[in-house]
Amino acid sequence: MSRLTCFKSYDVRGTVGVDLDADLVRRIGRAFARVKSPGTVVIGRDARDSSPALAAALATGLTEEGADVIDIGLCGTEEVYFATDHFGAGGGIMVTASHNPIGDNGLKMVGPGATPISRASGLAEMEALAAEDAFGAGAANPGHLRRETPRDAYVARVLSFVDPARLGPARILVNAGNGAAGPTFDALARALAEAGARLDIHRLHHDPDPAFPNGIPNPLLPENQPVTAEAARAAGADMAVAWDGDFDRCFFFDETGAFVPGEYLVGLLAAAVLETTPGARIVHDPRVQWNTQRIVADHGGETVVSPTGHALIKERMRAADAAYGGEMSAHHYFRGFMYCDSGMIPWLLVLAHISATGRSLSDLVAEMRARHPSSGEINFRLEDPDAAIARIEARYGPQATDTDRLDGLSLAFADWRLNLRKSNTEPVLRLNVETLGDRAALDAHVAALTALIRGD
Repeated sequence: MSRLTCFKSYDVRGTVGVDLDADLVRRIGRAFARVKSPGTVVIGRDARDSSPALAAALATGLTEEGADVIDIGLCGTEEVYFATDHFGAGGGIMVTASHNPIGDNGLKMVGPGATPISRASGLAEMEALAAEDAFGAGAANPGHLRRETPRDAYVARVLSFVDPARLGPARILVNAGNGAAGPTFDALARALAEAGARLDIHRLHHDPDPAFPNGIPNPLLPENQPVTAEAARAAGADMAVAWDGDFDRCFFFDETGAFVPGEYLVGLLAAAVLETTPGARIVHDPRVQWNTQRIVADHGGETVVSPTGHALIKERMRAADAAYGGEMSAHHYFRGFMYCDSGMIPWLLVLAHISATGRSLSDLVAEMRARHPSSGEINFRLEDPDAAIARIEARYGPQATDTDRLDGLSLAFADWRLNLRKSNTEPVLRLNVETLGDRAALDAHVAALTALIRGD
């Protein structure tokens, strides 16, 4: 079988007209229906210019193979997750390229109950069928297409995580990046106001626009952060939130406009969840973990470590019946939301936590930073990442109090810790370092590790 370049480990994505087009997406729709026998499939799409045509082709392929289709239109990926569960569908497919370049697009797929699909659970078979394109005639009884708008039910589910009447008074700035988040946020904002939330909301780049006049929405990139930070300061906001294109990730800025690193958000959200779910299990990735583990222990919870990646986190959460799972890359997962990631639930929980504690976001983050300084993820592009890992282990391994290979190489010492992991898709090595309350030591360790990684 010839490989299709758009099929990845957990999804489909690539450049439209090069890696995928409407005909291929139609074939993928047929392959999905044939492999998963879903009965009914929910589909949705992001704000990209190519998404409506690809969604139509997808619906054609699914119905040709006999599957019924529920099209929920322009939405976020999490709304497809929700609708798949809400309608009892056998699968869900979101047409999106999230934060990829403007010419890209793709598909995110889930099974019943919004369970993830990977190459091992059907994606490889779909690729083979789509590549071969030997489907033959369609089903004797083609499926039916209908359009639904389950947003009110989605809003009710999201708001079930907080008590709206206890939110605020607070001023927040939101930056949808001209992606799909704006209409969904507005539906949430209306419901919050009706339920008594006291919020003064300022909107930036709010309307979906396939031209992305303010750039592709990817707030994780440092060069994209000043626009939100400056707008937050100008508005006098208590906090700001920015989303990527399909809003399955959200990013926070405090009242000073400072960006809040993802590893501290995991700890903050763990605390917020444990306030309403005492004794719950919390899943986290192993890149940076001491702050999260301390907070969970302080709140009477239990931590469970999982390798990085949405399918792995969701699997570990289900096995442990965890209430919340977080990755420092800004993916946040909730048991009460089909164990799926959401970009809307986190800002509500953070706002609820701020409202309940009376503390500013900058104050909460400053405490975590002081107790557990973190380097943030440092990327190295190397010809031989394995050799660099070997150098680090040879130099530091003998002194480590704990060595862990759950996800890359983790070495822990009495007062500091490192995680070193290879990228799955490029010759890049990713380093994270954390210490116990010692910023100077953090800087020294990062400098020494950097020199050794580079072979200086």
